[in-house]
Amino acid sequence: MSSFKRLSKAYENAKRVSFDDGSKFILFSDCHRGDNSFADDFANNRNIYFHALNFYYKEGFQYCELGDGDELWENISFESIFEAHKNVYQLLRKFHLEKRLHMIWGNHDMVYKDPTYVKKHLSSYFEPIDGEDKELFEGISYNEAVILQHSHTGQEIFLAHGHQADWWNYTFWRWSRFLVRALWKPLQVWGIADPTSPAKNYTELIKIERRIKKWIVNKKLLLTIVGHTHRPRFPEPGDIPFFNDGSCVHPRSITGIEIVNGEISLIKWQIATTEDGFLRVVRLLLEGPQKLADYRLG
Repeated sequence: MSSFKRLSKAYENAKRVSFDDGSKFILFSDCHRGDNSFADDFANNRNIYFHALNFYYKEGFQYCELGDGDELWENISFESIFEAHKNVYQLLRKFHLEKRLHMIWGNHDMVYKDPTYVKKHLSSYFEPIDGEDKELFEGISYNEAVILQHSHTGQEIFLAHGHQADWWNYTFWRWSRFLVRALWKPLQVWGIADPTSPAKNYTELIKIERRIKKWIVNKKLLLTIVGHTHRPRFPEPGDIPFFNDGSCVHPRSITGIEIVNGEISLIKWQIATTEDGFLRVVRLLLEGPQKLADYRLG
């Protein structure tokens, strides 16, 4: 199956979410939450991420995670990841209980495409203090894609991880997972990167972006937002409406995309130093806000 067919299939089977100009969404991807070991890239930014997520929860945002939220290539089980970042999952549970959580699976957490696996591992957790199981994400579903559809104009925003345009990491993800666990994770401590990852292979990154843009033009979509490559993208109106929210494993910062009041923005959260020498987590506007209606094809 070609990348064009994989993207089209994801579009056709996508979960649809209605929104209007009063809706608020925050989109993050590629958190790669791990077990807090030396190989856990998320650990360095977990306080930034938790602060940002708590802000969006209090402000009434809906949360869309565009794949690779959990690092299930380097780690065998979700349980070890949950124990390492329990406060994050308890906050995500609040979004879930209020039906403000929309989860997409990527290549690093592709096991979540299996509803049986999700129900078994994510529905509950064991709390040793009480000595009993407690609910976590009861009834949650993971999707390959989500379409945000405007309730008045009918305009669509297509959300996916983006690995549909990466034939190796989509078709042979089990083989890639084996290589990461057996080879690249031990070598990561020496600074040797996984060459199959588009985030660390610029040539492959360009190929993936080119395939997605070609698909967007063919489908004449309003707007497409992905992750996977970890490279933030925010086009100008008139360009191909191909966005990327970046990742949550940038050095000392996380990036994401906000959709608020019918407008889209690329943002970054990072730790900054005040004039008094205090450290604080701050939100920076990188691009936008730009009206969604300005992005049209054909």
